Amino acid sequence: MSQAADAVAAWLAELAEQRRLSPHTISNYRRDLDKLLSAAGEMPLAELHGQQIRRFIGQMHAQGLGGRSLARTLSAWRGFFAWLGRHGAVPANPCEGVRSPKSPKLLPKALSVDEVNRLLEPFADDDPLLAARDTAMFELFYSSGLRLAELAALDRDALDSILHEGEVRVLGKRSKARIVPVGRMAQRALAAWAEVRDQLAGADEVALFVGQRGRRISHRVIEDRLAKRAVQLGLPRHVHPHMLRHSFASHVLQSSGDLRAVQEMLGHASIASTQVYTHLDFQHLARTYDAAHPRAKRKP
Repeated sequence: MSQAADAVAAWLAELAEQRRLSPHTISNYRRDLDKLLSAAGEMPLAELHGQQIRRFIGQMHAQGLGGRSLARTLSAWRGFFAWLGRHGAVPANPCEGVRSPKSPKLLPKALSVDEVNRLLEPFADDDPLLAARDTAMFELFYSSGLRLAELAALDRDALDSILHEGEVRVLGKRSKARIVPVGRMAQRALAAWAEVRDQLAGADEVALFVGQRGRRISHRVIEDRLAKRAVQLGLPRHVHPHMLRHSFASHVLQSSGDLRAVQEMLGHASIASTQVYTHLDFQHLARTYDAAHPRAKRKP
């Protein structure tokens, strides 16, 4: 292993152990830094400068990487070089002042209320245990706006506060805890799952949601089950767990107008991350206006 690769491994280990970043985030950082080492080739990291970093980013952009992906990559590089600088391994951070190409700002894709209702209706599955589990998972996604990792990480002891207090405590990004309300329909689905969970779960398994082998369910299985259910119901788009989180946020904002409350429920560190849902809210208002107002024949 090269000296640069050793440094990458050491930085990622520190991020995992001290900052407790998720395995998914660590994996993304590793891929981004692999790109840096590949682009640098035999050149020592200490000899890289800003113009070369710009060239690397430009080459990746020409290969089809979008602005958001490049911004994430550049952020990983910048953090790595900052760490190297603190350890005296590089004279300066060559990523400072380098910006990624801009890309169009895409609004999160959310389901309509009717589509969510269809998705969460009682569903006939070959295996009633899996149907009960899936319904509980998807109801909880939409009820509380959880991230995929947050839901998969829940343990069985979360049921007590869900069923009796109507709330769930989750660990979000950077291990930041928050308490989120759980709606009545989600409580009902989770109570039904709690009655049959032990028929699927291993004897010593603490996870709330388990796969067919009785162990904690994987992210991929959750994604696949949700996508399959949407297809079987004939929904006209690919549905993934984060879409239920987006739908939760936009629907709550449409009903309440309380951006700060939505920010807290989503676990966003900055309200700027939540403000994107105000655009979704305006789209809803615009559609209502166009459909209802007698003089609403506006151009698209």
